[in-house]
Amino acid sequence: MNLIIKDNIESYNYKLIIGDSDNIPSSLSSDEQSLFNTFLAKEEDFKQISNLESTLFLVKSKDDREKMRAVGAKVRTTLDRKVTEIAIHGNALFLYDVIEGLLLSNYQFNRYFKDKEDKVNLLESIFVTSVANQAKLDELNSIAKAVYWARDMVNEPLSFLTAEQLAEEIRLLGEETNMSVTVLEKSQIEALKMGGLLAVNKGSIDPPTFTVVEYKSPNPTNKKPIVLVGKGVVYDTGGLSLKPTPNSMDIMKCDMGGAACVSGAIYLAALQKLPLHIIALVPATDNRPGLNAYVPGDVVTMFDGTTVEVLNTDAEGRMILADALAYSKKFDPELVIDAATLTGSANAAIGIQASCIMGNADDRYFEQLDIAGKDCYERVVRFPFWDEYFEDMKSSIADLKNIGGPTAGMITAGKFLEHFVEAPYIHMDIAGPAWLNAASAYRPKGGSGYGVRLLYQFLKIMHNGKNE
Repeated sequence: MNLIIKDNIESYNYKLIIGDSDNIPSSLSSDEQSLFNTFLAKEEDFKQISNLESTLFLVKSKDDREKMRAVGAKVRTTLDRKVTEIAIHGNALFLYDVIEGLLLSNYQFNRYFKDKEDKVNLLESIFVTSVANQAKLDELNSIAKAVYWARDMVNEPLSFLTAEQLAEEIRLLGEETNMSVTVLEKSQIEALKMGGLLAVNKGSIDPPTFTVVEYKSPNPTNKKPIVLVGKGVVYDTGGLSLKPTPNSMDIMKCDMGGAACVSGAIYLAALQKLPLHIIALVPATDNRPGLNAYVPGDVVTMFDGTTVEVLNTDAEGRMILADALAYSKKFDPELVIDAATLTGSANAAIGIQASCIMGNADDRYFEQLDIAGKDCYERVVRFPFWDEYFEDMKSSIADLKNIGGPTAGMITAGKFLEHFVEAPYIHMDIAGPAWLNAASAYRPKGGSGYGVRLLYQFLKIMHNGKNE
């Protein structure tokens, strides 16, 4: 999208005016001023005024950033898809959130429609009054670009997005930025003895991949890297512990939402040239019941030598994440954060409104993550992480088992993963918000791109020491 600052935006046929009685944009024409004053005197918060020549969208500004993003989404919904440009008057306090909502709601996944050309939103330029800052507009564009990419990855079916293709898509992000991307193939994964990733992959005809992405600013402010780990199960049948199809297996192309999240976040950090050293690890495979698929009762030796009794092949995400988390030790990180569509219990606990977070990292990291979540409205809820939960993961014939008891499933899964990490650790179970069955404001049906904005904002706060 072209986000362009212009001193005079009087001539555009589609205009959005944002303000209130204390903040009326100074660049309005006399007719626009009159219409806006009349609008302010009424109780409505949003109004569209159209004639043969132009369309005005009038919006009352509110001290609620998420409501302003939702206004941007409402404008996009109201705007005809053939409109190519829109101009915006508004106070800078509210302007950016409306633009962000407009940008994020302009996303479409049309690739597989026969008539996709007839469905495309043609909006390509947003002209903004000179109160705006170009660097901030550029950041909004980068945010939209990274979120679009993450949504695309989650929405792509397995017929396209195999583990190898996911690695290729991430590699292309590296070519665009100054990130280095290394893709380990099956023979290299076997040489590393990543037993969890290899076990899950045994039922598939497609090979696994393990992708290492590194972004390092010339002068990073962190002495040790931050490592992000994303679950890359490109499709999950449940394996031999087969899922039911309706409202379960039919949407399991979304099970690599964690991989999309961390890859999109490091990509966004690189686009914005954050002064950081960040590494992302993406173990990827599909989980099928074919060939020599791993079975309940198997004992798997993981990358770090831990033995795991498999009691449910549908608890596969933690098997591949465990290897990646153990691998993170080689980077001596300051902090490790994983993101995964890991458990149905997380979704059952808090639904699509937030992710479940837990871990052993210092409280300040959780506080910063909470601030970041509230800022971008990708909220988080911290769960207890007591050692007693780990008792549920102990096996009678191996070091661990891959499922716990009937309760607190999202926490026992987190405790299982904690075993494999040596650095301070945060686990994010994004099973609820990563996939939406219905659109919500600027979040579309399907892949939401959840976590990209959250982790990016967290990284900014973490090393700026404040929310910007």
